[in-house]
Amino acid sequence: MVAPALGDPLSLGGLLHSLLGKQKLLLIHQALTSDPVAVETLRGAAVSEGGLLTDEIRRKVWPKLLSVNVYNLPPKPGRTVRQNHKDYTQVQLDVNRSTHRFPQGMRAEQRRVLQEQLIDLILHILRAHPELHYYQGYHDIAVTLLLVAGERMGSALLEKLSTHHLRDFMDPTMDSTKHILNYLMPILQQESLRLHDFMLRYQSRSWVGTIFALSWLITWYGHVLTSFPHILRLYDFFLASHPLMPVYFAAVIVLHREAEVLACDCDMPSVHQLLSQIPQNLPYERLISWALQLFQRHPHAELAKQAALHPGAERLPDRSFSAFQLATTQQRPDAVLRRQRQQDSAHAETAALLPTAGHSPLVKAAVWGISATLGAVALAVTQTALEWAPEFLLQLF
Repeated sequence: MVAPALGDPLSLGGLLHSLLGKQKLLLIHQALTSDPVAVETLRGAAVSEGGLLTDEIRRKVWPKLLSVNVYNLPPKPGRTVRQNHKDYTQVQLDVNRSTHRFPQGMRAEQRRVLQEQLIDLILHILRAHPELHYYQGYHDIAVTLLLVAGERMGSALLEKLSTHHLRDFMDPTMDSTKHILNYLMPILQQESLRLHDFMLRYQSRSWVGTIFALSWLITWYGHVLTSFPHILRLYDFFLASHPLMPVYFAAVIVLHREAEVLACDCDMPSVHQLLSQIPQNLPYERLISWALQLFQRHPHAELAKQAALHPGAERLPDRSFSAFQLATTQQRPDAVLRRQRQQDSAHAETAALLPTAGHSPLVKAAVWGISATLGAVALAVTQTALEWAPEFLLQLF
């Protein structure tokens, strides 16, 4: 291997990027194996440049960001969830139209299997939570989780998201969703009064207002972006952030395109057509950093005072987020969860082997002795096992 020339900025840049990636891998590994899990470190890794790097790492980190126990996942959703479900037809139609959300080159047979799994996954969540209402675009979020995490873990992740980050989108009416859109204008007002005034004139001449950003928010941009890596980068960011962060990201997209917007005729066809189409070559890392800065400069609690509150908007997206975040900081690492699972299984097997009350105490003592010995051996083996898959450790070298 030839060392890069000192004067070659591209080679040095690539070397630096590789070293930073390995450093991030080590930080993530240390955070996941600490007890309790260092969730703040994982959040920092998810929002920093490059995000979580690979799907393998996402399958480790996403559950911790959402406080999902990977050793206590729900069973795979069965076809029974489809029976007499009021949303089955609409979900099926939306999923059948979502072929562009699957990787290019995927065999049609494999895609159809995943689409069937996607239908069952969505209906499973809706049947388990009757208070949640399906909306068109929900499947765009569900398919991303399915493709990365699989059916069982994807179901657990989607359930957490649906009851927290996405909860306001799943009301019986769109009142809460419209209210969330109202956070966009106060951010623009604080950052560019000229752009804000233009958008205000546009709103006064058009009934659609900020509706151009609706599909951005309710799908976490999954419906409007064509690059799956870009979608995953944003999912890393949003999973590690406050539920309103997609609004801040929408604001930086509009601010990034300020010159284009101001050059438009201030009417509905011109502005809506421009803004409803997101350029696919956005500088995502710079925009993510910008959105984080806006979130710090303009706290959502302050924006709420400026947003136009509609009647009955007493529930805001952060109504339970503080408690949710606190719960994530109290998680045990996977190695501990695995040991607990094995011990619980061993106890259950022991109970099944125990003789009934009428049998000899000597038999009971023998069974207990054997169980204790097997349990000790299993614990010793587990403690000496690798905490992470070998393929992950190989990435460090």
